[in-house]
Amino acid sequence: MQYAIGCLIFVAMKVRSGCPINLATEVIGDAWSLVILRDVMFGDLRTYRDLQTNSLEGIATNILASRLKKLVSDGLLTMANDPRHKQRSIYSLTEKAIALLPAMIALGAWGRKFLPIEPVYAVRNQVLEEGGQEMQEALMDELRVRHLSASIPLPNPTVTDQLQAAFDHLSRRTKGE
Repeated sequence: MQYAIGCLIFVAMKVRSGCPINLATEVIGDAWSLVILRDVMFGDLRTYRDLQTNSLEGIATNILASRLKKLVSDGLLTMANDPRHKQRSIYSLTEKAIALLPAMIALGAWGRKFLPIEPVYAVRNQVLEEGGQEMQEALMDELRVRHLSASIPLPNPTVTDQLQAAFDHLSRRTKGE
C-alpha cells in the first residue's frame, strides 16, 4: 500500500526517481529558487518588488513571478495580501523552507571553499558556519518569529544583528574606512 501511494505521488509530481537528492532538486534545483529563498531568508525581501529590485543577481520579472508561484505551490513560501497595500503580496517562509537553512549554510561553505567568492558576500555564511548548530537554530527561531508569527524569545543581539554587523564591518574594511 505504501509503495502504491509513493507511486501516485511520483506521478503527481512528475519526478524522475525516488532518490532524495533528486526529489529535493525537483523542488529547489532550478537556477533561481534557492536565490529567492536566500533573499527572503537572509535579506528579509518579502514582496515581489523587493525581490526584483534588491536581489544581487537581477532576476528577470517573468522568471521571478514563475519561481514565486512554484515556491508557493511547493509549500516553501506562503503568499498573503499586504494589509497596507491592496495590490501587493507579502511572501513568508514556511517551516519547510526554514528547515533548508542548514543545507543552505553547507552549500555556502562549499562555495566558499571551492569557488571564487567575494568575501563581503560570504561573511554571513562564514559566521553561521563558525557559530555552529546553536547559532543556526537561533536563526531558525528568528525566522519562525518573523515568518510564522511564533512566540519564541530571541537573544539580544539577534543572530540577524550579528550577521549584519559582520557584513557591515567587512564592507567598511573593503572600502578602506
